[in-house]
Amino acid sequence: MGFNCGIVGLPNVGKSTLFNALTATAAADAANYPFCTIEPNTGQVMVPDPRLEKLAELAHSARIVPTQLEFVDIAGLVAGASRGEGLGNQFLGHIREVDAIVHVLRCFEDGDITHVAGKIDPVADAQVVETELMLADLEGLERRAEALTKRARGADKEAAATLTLAGRAIAALRDGTPARALELRPEEKPLFRALQLLTAKPVLYVCNVDEGAAKSGNALTEAVAAMAAAQGAGVVIISAAIEAEVAALGDAKERAAFLAEMGLEEPGLERLVREGYRLLGLITFFTAMAKETRAWTIPAGTRAPQAAGCIHTDFERGFIAADTIGFDDYVALGGQQAAKAAGKMRTEGKDYVLAEADVIEFKFNV
Repeated sequence: MGFNCGIVGLPNVGKSTLFNALTATAAADAANYPFCTIEPNTGQVMVPDPRLEKLAELAHSARIVPTQLEFVDIAGLVAGASRGEGLGNQFLGHIREVDAIVHVLRCFEDGDITHVAGKIDPVADAQVVETELMLADLEGLERRAEALTKRARGADKEAAATLTLAGRAIAALRDGTPARALELRPEEKPLFRALQLLTAKPVLYVCNVDEGAAKSGNALTEAVAAMAAAQGAGVVIISAAIEAEVAALGDAKERAAFLAEMGLEEPGLERLVREGYRLLGLITFFTAMAKETRAWTIPAGTRAPQAAGCIHTDFERGFIAADTIGFDDYVALGGQQAAKAAGKMRTEGKDYVLAEADVIEFKFNV
């Protein structure tokens, strides 16, 4: 699996420009007026990973297949969205479907680009969106609590446990705290996920800056970083304008030269992906064979049969074992056979928990 990120923010903060740049398409309209994006645009992005080329060379693979990341550009939100203002109801419905929220904040001054609040204050902008999500969650939980109460009175143990959890979430939301801040016991996590709360989703703040601040940020990005640190959220500084120019360059060398001129070592997409993986607790494993070398994304803590199931359900159903080599050993020793000869290949069973960058060949029988 990859992961699915909803790009959100107030109107005119650069969401669609960033989406177009990251996905290297013109799928999302970008214009200087509110609600330019109405229906969500979706774009698949190949996740850059230089480790793939090293593996493919050693495995003599015919092709390389990176893992994918999906971006969803969601309509701009305004105050009152939880009550249906602007495109609020559509916004809230679309955001429920994503794994994580990429919240774009305007961290640049430009008199030619309007701002719905009439001033540039990214922390205040973030609070507008967060407040609307909390209000929507609160309203939904209060409605659900009534039905849960009736079921709990009928000796429904799951309903009783869910009601207790919902009560804790309601108390937090009324106190101005998003649901993701709740401390959960392991047995509560499935019930919590079933509540489908908007504010339970992890948040990655993207500070959209002008070209001059792309490398080191500015006072506005520092304020956002402080807010993110207090929330345990992620933060990335990106210039959507630079990303748009990079996306327009077809040659990798031209892109590298342009980034070097800007004082940047890599495109913003790579920083965003790394932070997104960290935020969602994802890792990558590889398969390397003559036909292809491929990257696969799974949640940290995934066991071998479930990882095999990402490739094909038959792999999980008929799982026997996983021949496993660490990426560093695979590369340092020159491939699978050399690693096996050196005793660096391990045959792992059903209880094995995959590690970052494992190179695996699954054995199965159906």
